[in-house]
Amino acid sequence: MTSRFTELAVDCHDPESLAAFWCEVLDFKVIDRSEGKVEIGSWVPTVEDVRARQRPPILLFIQVPEGKSVKNRLHLDVSPIDGSTEDEVTRLLGLGATRTDVGQSSDRNWVVMADPEGNEFCVLRTLEPQN
Repeated sequence: MTSRFTELAVDCHDPESLAAFWCEVLDFKVIDRSEGKVEIGSWVPTVEDVRARQRPPILLFIQVPEGKSVKNRLHLDVSPIDGSTEDEVTRLLGLGATRTDVGQSSDRNWVVMADPEGNEFCVLRTLEPQN
């Protein structure tokens, strides 16, 4: 018996706008929505696909009344695939992300950012082929 990591739920105030932000960041599409919930992903999960192999999880944004109050204990890491880390940071700032300080030292090779609702995430080294 085993389980699959199929989705990551994110509590938020505005699921539509946060899902739109993350769709732009990850090149995901909205795959389902209902009152107070928006689900995004790079694929539409089916039971057969999930049982066959591990696939990238979907993100589910769920509306909650309370705001974020402390540093997230779980966060996403993203890696640019066709530009430098700094180019990606600049792009994400343009989408509404902010740089944030969670106590990291300045000699790190990643950048800590926050999405428009303050959820921390890291931009890691680029995966762009090096010439």
